[in-house]
Amino acid sequence: MKHTRKYYCIYLIFICLCFSFSCKTKVEKEVYDFEQIKSKGELTIITLNSSTSYFIYKEEPMGYDYDLAQDFCDHYGLTLNVKIAENTTKLLEMLEKGDGDLVAFPVPIQNELKDSISYCGLNQVTHQILVQSANKGDTIIKEVTGLIGKEVYVEENTKYHQRLINLNSELGGGIKIHPVSEDTITSEDLIEMVSLGKIKYTVCDEYIAKLNRTYYRNIDISLPVSFDQRASWAIRKDTPKLGKALDEWFVQNDNTPVYKGITKKYFELSKQPFEGEYKAPKNLPKGTVSIYDDLFKKHTKGTQYDWHLLAAICYHESRFQNNLTSWAGAAGIMGLMPRTASSLGLTSEDRMNPDLSIGAAVDLLDRLNKIFRGVNASERTKFILAAYNGGNGHINDAQALAEKYGASPYIWEGNVKKYLELKSNPEYYNDPVCKSGYFRSGETTAYVNNVLSTIERFKRISPK
Repeated sequence: MKHTRKYYCIYLIFICLCFSFSCKTKVEKEVYDFEQIKSKGELTIITLNSSTSYFIYKEEPMGYDYDLAQDFCDHYGLTLNVKIAENTTKLLEMLEKGDGDLVAFPVPIQNELKDSISYCGLNQVTHQILVQSANKGDTIIKEVTGLIGKEVYVEENTKYHQRLINLNSELGGGIKIHPVSEDTITSEDLIEMVSLGKIKYTVCDEYIAKLNRTYYRNIDISLPVSFDQRASWAIRKDTPKLGKALDEWFVQNDNTPVYKGITKKYFELSKQPFEGEYKAPKNLPKGTVSIYDDLFKKHTKGTQYDWHLLAAICYHESRFQNNLTSWAGAAGIMGLMPRTASSLGLTSEDRMNPDLSIGAAVDLLDRLNKIFRGVNASERTKFILAAYNGGNGHINDAQALAEKYGASPYIWEGNVKKYLELKSNPEYYNDPVCKSGYFRSGETTAYVNNVLSTIERFKRISPK
């Protein structure tokens, strides 16, 4: 009996030790911090589709937060993966569930969140500002008291709307607040409306205003209407080493050319497209539209494309200037992006060779022609031009939205164009049928009209 008890006790001790070891092993397996991320070789960020954080343009991913995260990954030899949240609330929910390692989006720094997340990496100090028309003859408001008696438009039930209500109370009333309730109108749409002269004033965050200032030079964004608000990237509490690495990287890289270049790319470089009607240079022989006419004819010979189409695309991409690179990285006379050029067999440097660039552009037209082969010939050129300018992914999304909402996916005006314009609104770019997310359509829709108009002009100048 004594032996039985002895063996039973030994057995219990053995079981307890095994259980203890098993629990310890399980805990060790669950540790996932920067060392494990480096061993795996990839970092997954969670962000939002927006004009500042992440978007796809001409089939290339970009955005301020995305580019900074990519540079961090390049520094450590990591592959960057992106997961998109529908809204700011979902950002932190996805982080908590472990869907990603890092929220690469400015999360407001709030005491109530510090128990659940750690702030790290990118730190921003921003505030809300008044966006006002700055055309010739406009009087610029310099003090918030100047808003008394003025009509200010903001999205209804947003922090901007609430700030205006509070400011109006602080001033004793007098601001004529117009809350915009249409689901299809965003803050950036309101900024565009200021630029177009449809409204005089709106309110948004400073960093959004700075980016939009690169699109619209006739707006003023100098007047703050709120106190400073700090925001930062965020991680889970259980990944402190990742937070430390991000903090150290940002301190070390804050003044590097790469970091400054990313900031300049989004918040300083002009994003205004070439505008204005073509005027033939005086030194060109009569009946020609550019010094590249022979190359356009060479590369369209034996194809279904009229050389005037190629020439018009070239004009609106570069004004026939071969030494330009756009804010997004499109280069050469045909405005090819690095990834697109590579997929067509060109190096980044080859894009600056007019002959190679024009040849690759014809190959790109062939590719787009196949993608939109279901569209009849008279309409297809519009689809191809839109895709050349903005990327075929967004045009495919607009087709899918058109079909979902009972419009024609094969007609441009009033159908696909309409839903392309709606892809700057979360209700539409978060729709499951959309695969390419947020899109700012103004440049692309204008591009289609401008190129078609220029084709006809070139045909009149040089019929053959």
